[in-house]
Amino acid sequence: MKATHWAALGEHTFVGGVWLLYAVHRMLGRGFFRGLMFPVVLLHWCTRPGLRAASLQYLQRLHRAQPGVFARAPGAWQGLMHVRLFAETLLDKLLAMAGRYPFERVREQGLEQLEAARASGRGGIFVTAHMGCLELCRVMGQRKAALDLTVLVHTAHAQAFNRILERLDPQARVRVLEVSDFGPATAQQLLAVVEAGGWVAIAGDRVPLHSQQVAWVDFLGHPAPLPVGPYVLAALLRCPLLLLACVHQGAGYSIRVARLAERVLLPRGQRAQALQAHAQAYADALTALLREAPYDWFNFYAFWERPDALQPA
Repeated sequence: MKATHWAALGEHTFVGGVWLLYAVHRMLGRGFFRGLMFPVVLLHWCTRPGLRAASLQYLQRLHRAQPGVFARAPGAWQGLMHVRLFAETLLDKLLAMAGRYPFERVREQGLEQLEAARASGRGGIFVTAHMGCLELCRVMGQRKAALDLTVLVHTAHAQAFNRILERLDPQARVRVLEVSDFGPATAQQLLAVVEAGGWVAIAGDRVPLHSQQVAWVDFLGHPAPLPVGPYVLAALLRCPLLLLACVHQGAGYSIRVARLAERVLLPRGQRAQALQAHAQAYADALTALLREAPYDWFNFYAFWERPDALQPA
């Protein structure tokens, strides 16, 4: 039987689960939320073997590739803590979007890279990852620099998520755009965003469901398929490419910005090599972050499998 593709996970409970999570915290507080959350996390851990296997595979590969991150080889307890942190991070995402997260707990590193890129008056591309609480990046950017952000997604969550954003923060300057069918019209739309000084965020750690092209990189000591979309898009729009990430640090989070490329060039005859090099640089940057925050990577599916070997939605 094929392992499940990431796009098939959790679609049917998305909106309802989001609001239930938010309501429990708002009415009863974080302490009660944590007490209620742990049995739910334990139930998911025990009854979803695919989630359990994906979590342990990632944690064990990180342990072997980066000695010293864990005191001993991760097992069931570390996997349970991985899923627990994901559940708590979901709450922080909602609090961030509603402006209710204690923002004094957020640290920033590398924002001068963003300011330098913005000095030209044009925007650029953020390549992100499914780690930490990226919604804090959006809120902090909006508070400090009125950042105009368009987030590209590869599932039908876009409209539902836009409605959630509007209810939590009617003034939000962020749009969620579904790009399951990327064509000339979408490219022109994004070009207009960048030329007006806006920024486009696209995940670099999940291959879209219908994508036929990937770059194979060395990630945690094993070949892994990564999408080439962020680098093709940056080359097409002729704009800077920055890594944008957010990981747990102490009792809060740390937002990280790092320049991956001033311009992405895809020379004729060397296009595949150039895409692979950019994807590898991204994978290396992720590895450095995961050394600091090993539980912050939230890809609970067979990440290292070939995309065509996974069961679609």
